[in-house]
Formats: sequence, C-alpha cells, structure tokens
Amino acid sequence: MKRPSDGQATFEDLIGLGDQSARKSYYPELERKVAELERERNRYKWLFDNALHGIFRAEVDAQLHAVNNALLRICGYHSEQQMLHQVGAISELFFRGEEYQNIIAKLRAYGHLTGRETALRRSDGSAVQVSVNLLLKQEDGREVVEAFVADITERMRAQERMKQLNQELEQRVNRRTQELQLVNDQLRDEITERELVEQYLVEARDQAEEANRSKDKYLAAASHDLLQPMNAARLLVATLRERQLPAKEGHLVERIHLALNGAEELLTDLLDIARLDQNAVQPDFVDIPVGHIFYLLETEFQPLARNNNVGLRVRSRDLYIRSDSRLLIRILRNFLSNAFRYTPHGRVLLGCRVQGDKLSIQVWDTGQGIEQEQLGRIFEEFHQVRTHHMRERQGVGLGLAIVDRIARVLDHQINVASVPGAGSVFSIDVPLANVQAGSLSYVMPQPVADPLNDCRVLVVDNEEYILASMRALLEQWGCHVSTAQDMEQALCQYQRAGRVDILLVDYHLDDDRTGLEVIDAIRADQPGIPAVMVTADRSADTRQQFKEQGLQILSKPVKPGKLRALLTHLLGAQASGN
Repeated sequence: MKRPSDGQATFEDLIGLGDQSARKSYYPELERKVAELERERNRYKWLFDNALHGIFRAEVDAQLHAVNNALLRICGYHSEQQMLHQVGAISELFFRGEEYQNIIAKLRAYGHLTGRETALRRSDGSAVQVSVNLLLKQEDGREVVEAFVADITERMRAQERMKQLNQELEQRVNRRTQELQLVNDQLRDEITERELVEQYLVEARDQAEEANRSKDKYLAAASHDLLQPMNAARLLVATLRERQLPAKEGHLVERIHLALNGAEELLTDLLDIARLDQNAVQPDFVDIPVGHIFYLLETEFQPLARNNNVGLRVRSRDLYIRSDSRLLIRILRNFLSNAFRYTPHGRVLLGCRVQGDKLSIQVWDTGQGIEQEQLGRIFEEFHQVRTHHMRERQGVGLGLAIVDRIARVLDHQINVASVPGAGSVFSIDVPLANVQAGSLSYVMPQPVADPLNDCRVLVVDNEEYILASMRALLEQWGCHVSTAQDMEQALCQYQRAGRVDILLVDYHLDDDRTGLEVIDAIRADQPGIPAVMVTADRSADTRQQFKEQGLQILSKPVKPGKLRALLTHLLGAQASGN
C-alpha cells in the first residue's frame, strides 16, 4: 500500500484495501456486516409490524409514510396500501380537524406529546377513541411525526360502567340520607347537644350528594369524599354509645349507629367488590403467627360480645400459617360479624384444627342456623339469610360474596355447615408455614393494665371535624390527645408535648403533603414510635408504601372497636418489648 508521502492516496489505500489481495480478505467481513445489518433491519421491521400498539409515521400536513398491522386493525383497514391510498394526508386520519391542528401546535411547542386522548377516523368513517404518544422530528428540513396509538375503547366502556354504578350508588346513598335526615329532625327537637352530630351528618349527606353528581369521577374518588365525614360521624356516635344516656336518647343514637353502619358497609363492600373484580387486589404472603391474628380478633370482638350478651371463646394454637394477614383477617372478621349478627343469644367460638398440611380456622355459633336450600346461595351478591329475630335490614348481602372472592385470590378453601335451630360453622383452610417449632419467635402480649389510660396520642388530619371526633373518643378512653392539621402543627404539638406514645396520622394532607412525612420527621427525633396510618386510600401502591415503612393501617371510616384493639396491641407490645 502507498504511504501518504508517496503521493495521492486513494480511499481504498486509507482503509487498507489498496490492493486486490487486501480487498479480497475484507470482502467476507463486509458481507458479514451487511448481513448483520440486514438481520437487524428485518428484526426492527418485525417489531414494527407486530407491535401491540398502532404505529404510524407521516409528514406534517402531508401523506402517511408507514403504518403497522396494529394501526390497520384499530382503524379497520385490510392492508397498508389501502390505508395509505384512502387516508392520504395525516390530517385526514384524525376525526376532528381542529384537534389535529391543536396537536401539531403543541408538538411544535414541546417536541412531543404523551398520553393524548383523541379520536381517529376508521375506514367506514366512524370514530375510534385512542390514546397517542407523538414525537416531532426534523429530517432534511421536513417535519416528521412518529406516533404510538393505543385503542382505549374498552377503557371508555369501563368508565361508562363505573358511571352507571355511581348512579346506582347515588340512589342508595340518597335513601340512606333521607333516613338520616328523619333521625336528625327527631334529635333536633329533643336535645340541643345533638346539633354537632346533626351538622356532621348533614355535611356527610351534602358531600355524598356532591360527589355523586360528579359523573366523570371514578367510584374510588367519590367514595373517598364520602368516607371522610362518615368517619367523623362514626367516631362521635361511638363516643355517645359508650356514655350513659337516657333510654330515649340512647335509642336514637343506636338508630344513627345502625344507619351509619349500613352506609359504611355498602360503600366498603362496593369498593371491595369493584377492586376484587378488577384484579386490583394482590396478596402478600408471609408467615403469620396464629396467636397474633386470634389476639387481634378477640380484642376487637370482645366488647361486641359483652354488649350483645353473647359468650365469645377463643382457642388458639402455637403455629404459623402462610397467608396475607390483612385479607385473612378480613375473612375471619366477616365470619365473626355474621356469627354475632345471627346469634341473638348463646355462644361464639373462634378456634382451629390441623388437617394435614393445612390449618382449618373455624368460627362456630349457636345461632338460628341456615336452611339447607339457602347454603348454596349465601355467597351470592345481595343475598341475605332471613331469620325471624332480625327486625331490620343489616347490610346489603355483599359480605360473603367478598369473602368468596378474597378466598379465591388467596387460593384458600372455604367450608360451611349448618343445622337450622342449632347453629353454623364457617371455616377457611390456610396452609401451615414451613417454620420449625423451635424457631417460633412470636410472643403473645401479656395482659396488663389498660394501656390507653394516660396514653399520649398525637392525631394528625387535615379535616378539623375528624380531629374533634377522634379527640372526643380517645379522651373518653383516658388518653391525652394532641391534634394537628398539617406538618407544621404536628411538629409544634410534638415539641410542646415533649414525647408521645403513639401517632395516628392521615395519609393525604393539604399542600400535597403526606402523613409519611410527618411520621418520618417525628421518628427522626423519637425512633421506633408506634404509628398508625388512617386513610381512605385503598390503592395497592400506597398500601405497599405503608408496609415498607412498617406502618399499621386503619381504613376510614374507622371502626372504634378495631381502633381500640390496634392501639391496645401496639402499646402492649411496646410495653413488653416486642
């Protein structure tokens, strides 16, 4: 090969192909590279043609250059040639011309658009609803648009179904609201101190009606607005129920309690049914001590047993099981609630038996029992067992339907047996955990004096009426309560108190702040302080956040019995060093 100093060097000289032998030695390498490029081109072409989302490329205000098979299906064309011939300019692809001009203007301003919902024109002239991601590029002085298209027709239909469900919910809530209004009128005439409760109930009604008039919101968003004031009303009613009231006023309080229970169960059950049917509930399987679950349930239901004059016995085992603690407790809580509901007098037993590699957790009652022909229907939606002692409608018959769905999510078997006039037994078979007996580390909290007496509690919620309700209930239990509506107030109250025993914090605060920030700030000064997240947010992402930070969760509206049981457990565990 010539050196550069020998005169003019050719391109072949520079790359080492200046003579025939050198060129021949590099031909195979070049051919291999060309083959690789061809395979890469074919691979990208295959990805383009077989992508799940529609893809097109076009010049602004000019013709389409290329479309893939998914876009052909979305727009109803048989071939790329047919679509390119029939559509022509890109502006003809959009169903509304002004929408296309608006999109181009935004593309020129920002360079790209993400998640833009619009309508494309199908081959028959109809519109198809889509979500598009668009990118504007400059190529040889031309403006070129590349886009990914997703058909959102099914999502739009789902939204319509949610709107219909919202309308049905509005009708149900309106009926409950009318019942509450009648109760409020009676209370207003008989006792002046009921005015605060009436105000909360009216606010709950107004917020419920306003939320349900917003037809473009999802059921979850509407339910959040309903659960907030209902939470305050529930806590106030619980406070009044624990006081010694005259018989007439006590009866009215019980009527409010029943009405709130009905509305709460309806909302909670509808939310759970919707999330379960949408596969939005994913179990988190861990090894759980049976004693821990039984202790929580006994603490929660023992007051109910005393109020109903029904005996409650709990027989636990020193075993571990493999399940999702929150979902399993949801099932057992429903079994126990039904046992007390259908047992006007007698006994209820929570126990368990080992059956092979499973633990059968059972709830027995000595109630009225269930007729054989009804056993096959009790897990259907809106089905309720009717007995002669039930004077009022309780719930809407979704509880066991939810239990059935949760059990299928957990892959746990549910069994039921009943003898009319003698009682029923509901059970669920849970896999035993692979934990050696000697490695069991859970220690049952030892009975101590009521840990709520003189307990210092900091409650944080951006709603003032919820703070007032929580304060009334906790102080009645003997707690010293400090309240705050935001991050700054919470830190101020904490500094003023010097030290607190437990935190009750709402998740969504004002100014885009969250309760997680409050807990982190206080734990920086007082590590390990027990904290409970009180929230109406039931989304899986937020629940995962709470779990990662080791937080207990109470869903709004808060059940006073469950709140007291959780506080007693956390404070008792802290006192015993667990």
